Amino acid sequence: MARTRLLRGVALAGAFALTAAVAPASVAAAATGASAARHHGHAADPQDAALDFDSAAYTTITVTVDGRPMNVRWYKEICYVADPVAAAAQQPGGPGGGGTTIPNTGCGYQSMNVFVPESAFEDQRAPVYFAVNNSGWKASYVRASVTAGTSYNSSTSNVGAALKAGYVFVDVANRSRGLVGADGSAPGKAPAAVVDAKAAVRYLRLNDAAMPGSAERIVINGTSGGGALVSILGASGNSAEYAPYLAAIGAAGIDAKGRSTLRDDVFAVNAYCPITDLGNADIAYEWLYNALGTRDATGSNASPEAATELAARFAAYEKSLGLRNPDGSRLTAATMLDTIEKEVVRSAETYLKADPAHTIPPLGGTFEITSGAPGGSPTTKSYVNDWIDVDDTTGTVRSVDMEKYLSFVATQATLKTTPAFDAVGVDGNTTSGTETDLFGPPTRKYMNYTEYSWNHNDVAGDGSGLDDTGLTWDQYTAGKSTAVDDQVHLLNPMDFVGTSADTAPNWYVRHGTRDRDTAFTVSVNLDRALASDRQVENLDYLLAWNQPHAGNYDVPEAMAWIAGVVRAAGDPLSSSHR
Repeated sequence: MARTRLLRGVALAGAFALTAAVAPASVAAAATGASAARHHGHAADPQDAALDFDSAAYTTITVTVDGRPMNVRWYKEICYVADPVAAAAQQPGGPGGGGTTIPNTGCGYQSMNVFVPESAFEDQRAPVYFAVNNSGWKASYVRASVTAGTSYNSSTSNVGAALKAGYVFVDVANRSRGLVGADGSAPGKAPAAVVDAKAAVRYLRLNDAAMPGSAERIVINGTSGGGALVSILGASGNSAEYAPYLAAIGAAGIDAKGRSTLRDDVFAVNAYCPITDLGNADIAYEWLYNALGTRDATGSNASPEAATELAARFAAYEKSLGLRNPDGSRLTAATMLDTIEKEVVRSAETYLKADPAHTIPPLGGTFEITSGAPGGSPTTKSYVNDWIDVDDTTGTVRSVDMEKYLSFVATQATLKTTPAFDAVGVDGNTTSGTETDLFGPPTRKYMNYTEYSWNHNDVAGDGSGLDDTGLTWDQYTAGKSTAVDDQVHLLNPMDFVGTSADTAPNWYVRHGTRDRDTAFTVSVNLDRALASDRQVENLDYLLAWNQPHAGNYDVPEAMAWIAGVVRAAGDPLSSSHR
């Protein structure tokens, strides 16, 4: 359920031992800029002084964008916190499911690479394109999207397009699930990913006067788990709830009394297929794929009783949000399928009208869909169009058969298990790759974070669930020393949109019409919530036609949108923010 209360900050951090020391929960109002925390170019706070940007510490590399060479200054692996959490040298997730060795154990998960194209060398007005690189909410080791000698096509590469536009490109690493600490613990438990992203924003604000680009024009980009991360980052700007965690890692702009002296709100969000609202994602998924019998129709209903029980909870959840559609009608379980159908129609018609060459196969025709993992050989399969009837001449949709549409989506990729996002510990499952290990204390491998999975956990000795604690979900989360529900809250943008948090004014959100990785209801709800937030000035949401679970497939459109909101906002050096 949506919550606006402040967390029990000290109790939460103490219960999970997520921080070495917890700052006081009281946090002063954020200052309007880096100047409030700096004096004559030096940080006023000793911890901030350790985070000064060295403008001379760069390497010049040359790349090619659209056939033209470009010099780029590379500021390599800047540690954006004063007290980073040490990681083990051996991390999971290597080739073939094995491990991988990381060279930067000291700050490799709390660093960023900054790339400045030559047109922005002396430009403090240029937007900052802030890219997170998570997938599946997993930890992201520092990477370099810009590499010497590489050629980029600005019509297909968001990296090339950002450099060509003169934007400062920033690759941001962050802790999250799967990270192994130097002490063998799991220091990436929620809300570490959000805290790190906020710390990176604060570093940019602290050093705004010394760095190329403007911290008042930060555009955050991410896909899947990264899409979820930028969504919560964009929604929760300057929330005091994260202050104890920021203090623990030595983030910029947190003084000795735990008060914030810098802002961590951002200018714009560019999110693709966000895997967000995890606390309610299971019920949304089961409702969507059981409302019209999709699981049964596609032979993917291995746990029908569980699916039915989860789906039954959706109506109450959706009603609790109090959302409305653009026409003013209430968005409920009773109207959701019709709402999704209208979004699919809008998607198809937007696609048809964007280019005279765009067509959609007639009823009885076939969709030719090519797929394949990066680096592998792509495969093309044919799927009969039995669900959408279009008039290519007028670029309009005559009808959509929602039952057959959802089956079409579920045929592209097998539906997830039940539960889809919190399956570890349920029915003896200890090998699932779901997000269960994102939650719990760093000393524990995982913890169930939803009511259903908690109450149905049957793995003895894992420390999670009714079987081990003797407490139901409601009883467990009511305790002052427990906080898994608060972890869920700190990852959920729905809990911050429309509150006192400084939500980003500009949002570009895409969710593919063939994406079965999370329910369409999740992005629809996010869109409707943002539309009702008076802080949001520009909202561009669309189910992207015929796209799977992916991102940055519409580079020209996305970059044009970014350019438009930047232009509309005016000179960042001559206007105050909020």
